[in-house]
Amino acid sequence: MTSRDLVIRTLNQEPVDRAPRDLWVSPDVESSRADETAEIALRFPPDVLRADFAYPPGERSKNHRTEGQPVPGTFTDAWGCPWQVDGPDNVAELLDPPLADAAKMDPYRPPLEVLDAVELGPVNRCAAATNRFVLGWTEVGPFSRLRALRGAEAAAKDLGRGSKRVRSLLGRLHDYFCREIEIWAGSDVDGVVLCDDWATADSLPIESKMWRELLRPLYRDYCKILQAGDKFAFFYAEGNVSDVFGDLVRVGFDAIRADLSVMDVERLAKRYRGRITFWTEIDRQHLVPHGNRKEIREAVRKIRRVLDYGSGGLIARCRWDPPVSLGNVAALFEYWMAPMTMRG
Repeated sequence: MTSRDLVIRTLNQEPVDRAPRDLWVSPDVESSRADETAEIALRFPPDVLRADFAYPPGERSKNHRTEGQPVPGTFTDAWGCPWQVDGPDNVAELLDPPLADAAKMDPYRPPLEVLDAVELGPVNRCAAATNRFVLGWTEVGPFSRLRALRGAEAAAKDLGRGSKRVRSLLGRLHDYFCREIEIWAGSDVDGVVLCDDWATADSLPIESKMWRELLRPLYRDYCKILQAGDKFAFFYAEGNVSDVFGDLVRVGFDAIRADLSVMDVERLAKRYRGRITFWTEIDRQHLVPHGNRKEIREAVRKIRRVLDYGSGGLIARCRWDPPVSLGNVAALFEYWMAPMTMRG
């Protein structure tokens, strides 16, 4: 069985002898610790391959950065949003939302020239040359983009008031993202990832009712487009999405990455195991970089006790950032592979 077959069986909730491995290595680790990354790839070959692709710049772009370029300084993305990259984590922080003035929302148009310039030929050739499951990562995230354009507080207030201007803007963003999804649906990748950042460690930044009214229909459209293109739909979420996890299942996603360290994994497993693939990882903020082998083992076993029944529905994900040691990455995958003698 190839890695692609293993992941597809997992997504289809079919019996498998182990959970597929998904290792994402940060550019810093990849460039400075090549021997270590080669060792992990040899000992625990990933079953999932992230398509090597970068979106082209747009007319509003300045000091264009591709994703994964942790270069300190300022840049403006294709949407006209200015960012500052600084600090030890090289996290990009929004400077001045370009649509902070509400009057600027009406004439604003998304950067269609970016989609006109997208070329997925190299991605298709990569998919044809590997037996791993290939994931295409989009920039689709209507709520994240709305907050970047308008500002987080202003966007939340606009949505809460039912502002016609912001709903119109959200509609234009949705049209753009539907076209972006259609491009990926026509490619040769196996699955496509959407990522929208609307959760914190505690809750959603907007009411669940509003989320269901405004955002759920958008995600349903994206899933329908991907299903029509015979692609698996992956959703990458940060924070606690317990309140809307079931909604993400029902709109048609095949796999969901959620932060199980801040959620009730037993409750989620009881309700949704067999209906969705948990694209999961253990606490990467604290445990993976700073925990010991025993702590990592217990964290993996906690998830496996409630989710790993050998019947698919579980992908073991690990993000390898600079603070994480080779030993911890190896330990994590060792425990994902270890025989399980307890269930429930």
